[in-house]
Amino acid sequence: MLPKYLTKEIGLKNLNNFLLISGPCVVESKSVVFKTCEKLKQVTDKLKIPFIFKASYNKANRTSGESFRGIGFDKALYILSEARKEFGVPVLTDVHSDIEAEIVGDIVDVLQIPAFLCRQTELLEAAAETGKIVNIKKGQFLAPQDMIYQAEKVKAMGNNKIFLTERGTTFGYQNLVVDFRSFSVMKKFGYPVIFDATHSVQMPSKENGVSGGAPEFIEPLARAAAAVGVDGFFFETHPDPAKALSDGSNMIKLDKMERLLKKLLKIYRV
Repeated sequence: MLPKYLTKEIGLKNLNNFLLISGPCVVESKSVVFKTCEKLKQVTDKLKIPFIFKASYNKANRTSGESFRGIGFDKALYILSEARKEFGVPVLTDVHSDIEAEIVGDIVDVLQIPAFLCRQTELLEAAAETGKIVNIKKGQFLAPQDMIYQAEKVKAMGNNKIFLTERGTTFGYQNLVVDFRSFSVMKKFGYPVIFDATHSVQMPSKENGVSGGAPEFIEPLARAAAAVGVDGFFFETHPDPAKALSDGSNMIKLDKMERLLKKLLKIYRV
């Protein structure tokens, strides 16, 4: 069962189902954000799934400096705020510094700590001080047991609204593996545990400084996580992943989301 504060804080209902965090990797344009958010809102309303829209206003940790990072800080945040108003959904985005956390905390509902930055104490504290929900993504280098210390950094600032997200562990140089024991480990800490099924199939810096992916494994991994009993799922999705400007190789096509969510609901309810 998801925590009841999600209804009071950000208006989520149907907390007896799993939570969905989903959207494009990065804000590419208003049209992509609006098309994706509108479709996801329709599907989640139909299936009675609590939904948080996700998109990054800036991709600060791309492998290559030549990769697309975003359309600009102010423009991207404006589009996210417009989607929030237009579709009446809570919004999540990444923050990369304490200054960003303070600014972005006034615009979105959930601040996400990127996996690469999950141990950055000042960033965690700054995100906590906004009073918003803080989603901490487990670093690819971090044991699940160590996520309690990152959560405690947020809690120490008087903020107990925390999500913990699994996104795979580094396995060799260009692969990730999901240890399903991590869900049981992190659930003991008392916070909602989310499975990032799309980043977990990423192949970091696979070719020419651009990450690849194996999207055919998204569904089987998500189904396994539903059986384990995760509290929510994180899926990056796009109307046309082949044309996405970031992480297209490990996204789900938008029109396939409803079918996948129906399958996961069946397993989750069992």
